[in-house]
Amino acid sequence: MKILISLNSSWNIYNFRSGLIRSFLAAGHQVVAVCPDDGYVDRISELGCRVRVIAMDGQGTNPIREGRLFLSYCSIIWSERPHVYLGYTVKPNVYGSIAAHLCSVPVINNIAGLGAVYIGGGWMRKLVSQLYRLALSRSKMVFFQNEDDRSLFISMGLTNAARTDLLPGSGIDLLKFSCSGAANQPRAEDMSESFRFLLVGRMLWDKGVGEYVEAARSLQMRYPRAVFCLLGFLDSANPAAISRAQMREWENEGFISYLGESDDVRKELLKAHCVVLPSYREGAPRTLLEASAMCLPVVATNVPGCNRVVEDGVTGFLCEPRSAVSLALCLERMLSMSVKEREEMGHRGRRKMELEFDERFVIDKYQLTIQAICSSS
Repeated sequence: MKILISLNSSWNIYNFRSGLIRSFLAAGHQVVAVCPDDGYVDRISELGCRVRVIAMDGQGTNPIREGRLFLSYCSIIWSERPHVYLGYTVKPNVYGSIAAHLCSVPVINNIAGLGAVYIGGGWMRKLVSQLYRLALSRSKMVFFQNEDDRSLFISMGLTNAARTDLLPGSGIDLLKFSCSGAANQPRAEDMSESFRFLLVGRMLWDKGVGEYVEAARSLQMRYPRAVFCLLGFLDSANPAAISRAQMREWENEGFISYLGESDDVRKELLKAHCVVLPSYREGAPRTLLEASAMCLPVVATNVPGCNRVVEDGVTGFLCEPRSAVSLALCLERMLSMSVKEREEMGHRGRRKMELEFDERFVIDKYQLTIQAICSSS
């Protein structure tokens, strides 16, 4: 079979879907990746699949550019004639799916959270809802990463409940992300040693970065050994992006450390004692999967997506969304725990990843769904 897979960035494909692509190739399928070229096309090619580069403005709404993007999808899908189209992220899910339907290509969608459009509401949410309804109407399967998002799409009439299923996010490679060397491994308690909090993600306001900074500001005087770090893309085109000037202002205050971007997040996770994600809404956040797989305790918001990955008081702590006060209390609770207590919390998180979020579960569901599509066509 020929499988066409499309996401909004080559970085996204390489970092989150490499395991799935390798599994398709190992099964003898051809794989064609459709994505913009943001520096990772060569790495995707090295996996063994072809890449078709497409011009895509991830956050743009210019109708001319959007029309060109849709026509590009139509041209690529028509020329490739894949046996199945796999769509991820908003524009590949919408434009790619509609184009695939027009070319009579079966579609499998993956809704990985609802993004800034649904968080913000307004006319754009209504427009995107209508586009989703059109795009998902004939899909063979629509995968969701949490029950809240699935229930919302079904209740709004955007998809047929009978053709939906749940996935544990993008899954986690438990061999690549392991407990070995994690910063919370047993050792003598040293109260003079720094305690490193780490927020990993795109630097967006709706990831709770502002609340994280406020919480850090409120804790710095009482907990001088606490270090508050940020890791992720800055200056993105997203309307919720935090500016470089704002980040510099925070750094100049002296209690925030922006680490930039990284091709291997494990290097920073190994230095961390706790990973923080105060996001307003998620699908199944990769950040928390990676941290838990590496036996790190986590702090996240009690919102869809995050509360599926984190068990409050068991594998980490859940705070109220959009509340720096609630977040600070959870970070303070983490600081007050002993090394042994944090170690036990981290290992419970690892066990949860093994039981519920292994990448193998995602791969198996895709393989079975594609086989069913082939059998019925």
